[in-house]
Amino acid sequence: MTRRHFLASAAAAALAIGLFSGAGRALAAEPIKVAGVYTVPVEQQWVSRLHKAATAAAERGDIDYAFSENVSNTDYARVMREYAESGYQLIIGEAFAVEQEARDVAAEYPDIAFLLGSSFKEDGALPNFAVFDNYIQDASYLTGIIAGSMTETGNVGLIGGFPIPEVNRLMHAFMAGVRETRPDATFQVSFIGSWFDPPAAKETAFAMIENGADMLYAERFGVSDAAKEKGVLAIGNVIDTQEQYPDTVVASAIWNFEPTLNMAIEQVRNGTFEAADYGTYSYMAEGGAELAPLGTFKGKVPQEAIDLVEARTGEIMSGDFTVEINDEEPKSQ
Repeated sequence: MTRRHFLASAAAAALAIGLFSGAGRALAAEPIKVAGVYTVPVEQQWVSRLHKAATAAAERGDIDYAFSENVSNTDYARVMREYAESGYQLIIGEAFAVEQEARDVAAEYPDIAFLLGSSFKEDGALPNFAVFDNYIQDASYLTGIIAGSMTETGNVGLIGGFPIPEVNRLMHAFMAGVRETRPDATFQVSFIGSWFDPPAAKETAFAMIENGADMLYAERFGVSDAAKEKGVLAIGNVIDTQEQYPDTVVASAIWNFEPTLNMAIEQVRNGTFEAADYGTYSYMAEGGAELAPLGTFKGKVPQEAIDLVEARTGEIMSGDFTVEINDEEPKSQ
């Protein structure tokens, strides 16, 4: 148990309402006990959004929140079982590398709700296991429009962790946006084979810059560092890092996990939690995605691009425009 895990769980209530009690939410309802199991530090982009939402829910008094970070794949099921045995009612995390093991644990504890990031769908035979994903392709597409208007060479680099659907779809959406304002753009695409290896991401970015890229899609930490050092621009993913890179990060596609987690909390509280795909709660229309403020780049992005972003945003929110979801591995082109 890490020190942060201890501090987060120290205030956990001794008593908690039952998962499937069916009781309505009362003013003095006990907070729901929620545990996060993460394979990377909570500062990592993707996991930081889960942690942020859970921390906010804990501060509201809706949940008691504990978490374990840097859990290896081989230990993941064991940590899940420990939380299940300790009376936690909702377990969140990521099952991408431990899909079968995570589902096996859920089957052992049918009265506990599991909400895990997954590349696969829910299974009706496992009613307490729901899945989610960061479907923020809408915001990624909008950042692409901006990126295409800001690149001078039309040579754009994209660096990701692994070529899995949740990464692939964002890259494809970003490239589609770039083509809106730079139809002749070319793309360098590479994956570093890790979810958290800033040095590797940085070195890959250096190679792309050497090969002519003047705009980088920073799906991983480390990319923006390379962009900053070499004086090129970058687009952020999942979180807004412009404060750390005020002259480098032009725009970012933000993922808000709050709609996903809040729905799960409500369903656990009401005894209605079931196998489902929570992915739609990451859509822009649901408040799960947004374009970060331009900040230091306000006034520097061409007005034509701003106008197109505003028009597309309205169309996305109204349902008149749909960003294609393409989960296939993107290639350099």
